[in-house]
This record gives sequence, C-alpha cells and structure tokens, in this order.
Amino acid sequence: MKTKTTILALFGSAALLHANDADLAQKLANPIASLISVPIQSNLDLGVGPGDGTIWKTNIQPVIPFDITEHWNLISRTILPVIDQEGLAPAGDTLDESGLGDLTQSFFFSPKESTPIWGVGPVLLIPTASDSLLGTEKWGMGPTAVVLKQEGLWTYGALANHLWDFSGDDSRNSVNATFLQPFVSYITPTKTTISINTETTYDWQADEWTVPINFVVSQLFKIGEQPMQAFVGARYYADKPANGPEWGLRLGLTFLFPN
Repeated sequence: MKTKTTILALFGSAALLHANDADLAQKLANPIASLISVPIQSNLDLGVGPGDGTIWKTNIQPVIPFDITEHWNLISRTILPVIDQEGLAPAGDTLDESGLGDLTQSFFFSPKESTPIWGVGPVLLIPTASDSLLGTEKWGMGPTAVVLKQEGLWTYGALANHLWDFSGDDSRNSVNATFLQPFVSYITPTKTTISINTETTYDWQADEWTVPINFVVSQLFKIGEQPMQAFVGARYYADKPANGPEWGLRLGLTFLFPN
C-alpha cells in the first residue's frame, strides 16, 4: 500500500509540474500576462545600407506586473537595445558604432479578468543612446494598446503604439511613427511554442514602411528550479526603406520568475 501511495504521489507531482509548465507557456504567449519575465532578445539584420552591412541589436526587455487594485494590473514593458552596426557605408566606417540605443517604456492598464484580454496605456521614448548614430536624440510619447485571445493551445492578437516627439535636438528628424504587431502562436504538448508575427513600423515623416515578418520557435525548460525559455527564428522583410535590411535572424533567452 505504501508503494502504491508513493507511486500515486509521484504521478500527482508530475501532473502538477506539467500543468504549471503549460500555464507558464501560455502566459509567455501573452505580452501582458501577470508574470515577471526578462527576455534577452538578439536580432541580426543583414544586407543593410549601400555597404551591405550588418546590425546586431540585443534587446533587454523586462516585463513586470504590478497589482494596483482588486480588478486591475499595471504591466511595465521596457525595451533597452544594445546595438553594434558595421559596414553600413560603402566606403569607410563612418556609420560603424556600438553602444546603447533609445529606451522604449510602455505601461498597460489591464483588467485581471477579461475576454478578450486587453490593456491600454502610454508609451515613452527616452533618448538613452550612447551615440547620435544609434538613437533619435528625441523625447517622445504616445498611446499603446494590446488585445488578444487565448483559446486552448492558440494565442492570437495584436499590439500597437504611436510615438510623437515633444522635445530634443531640433536638428534631428522628428519622430512620428506607428508600430503594429499582429501575432499568432501555437503551443505543442512538449511546451514548444511556434509563433509568427510582424513588427511593422510606418514612419509618417519619411512616408516609409518597414515590415519584418518573424517566424520563431521557443522551448520552455528548467535548470534546477529556474524556468526559462529559449527561442530562435528567422525574419524576412516584406517591405523596407531603400537601404533597409534584406533578412535577419533572432535568438535569445527568457528568464521567468513566476509567483
């Protein structure tokens, strides 16, 4: 009887772990889930500029939820890019530079229970670039919103924002840009997430579209008790400015801190 009880306990623990992993995978597919996560996302863009150069951009993207009332959360999403760009100019290295880019800070006010899941709030552009070649030298702000639905193993929705500059170096181009990110993902029984999205930007000043289409495969796993998700993918630019990249790669790791 003791052996039987032990076996049942082990199966019960495994089932609970399996359920927790499924819940984590589903929360990771939700950009405003009540889950502390720190994605480190590296992007390599190729064929940039007349010099056929490269841009390696690593985005540090902590997501932190705050319980503000009985019915509402505030979700902080930060994107701080670390950039290395080389060979963008056809002759010389005048556009080669490495350092920090501009920080984008979003806040989403989101109900704890809603169908579909949604959130709205402000987005800020903060000129943290370590060199003028890596940033706008402008302060900006605007609205942001996200809406999504999760049905079984599927998640689909869209995130959007718009930024206008309100201060900064008057000699630099104004910031007036719309960002659109429709997305869809599917979670397999092994907690592998297959996703596709676009991260489209329309620059109203230059009247130019940048439309990268990303295909990414992510895998949830644990080292000891620490859950993490590794991801790798490829990107094709369906539309871009004249000197924009042709295609790119994405890889990274997300550290998770569930309650």
